[in-house]
Amino acid sequence: RPDGGVGTMMPGETPPPLAGSAAADRACANCGVLQQNMNEYVAALIALKQKIIDGDLCVFGNFFNCTSNFREIFALRCQVEKMLQKILPLEKCQEELGSLKAELEEKKVGL
Repeated sequence: RPDGGVGTMMPGETPPPLAGSAAADRACANCGVLQQNMNEYVAALIALKQKIIDGDLCVFGNFFNCTSNFREIFALRCQVEKMLQKILPLEKCQEELGSLKAELEEKKVGL
């Protein structure tokens, strides 16, 4: 760099490619973030599914008294579908990161 700033990134610059264990560490950090996101989406999905089950039980048990739950159940089902749409790309990324991690481990062993 002309200004001698070794560690300073300028806007528009891309970081240099990571070598060996640094790339593995970065991939592992991405895996951790991805896993945390997956865990949060799955927890939210489970909570929504339980609300749907509870709503269904209410509807079947007290059909005439639970008409307002129909709207809530419909909204919850829509939320579940949206959550599933968000989870699918994350699962694909997790698979890709897993294969990248395996590849990096192979290279690490080779070094």
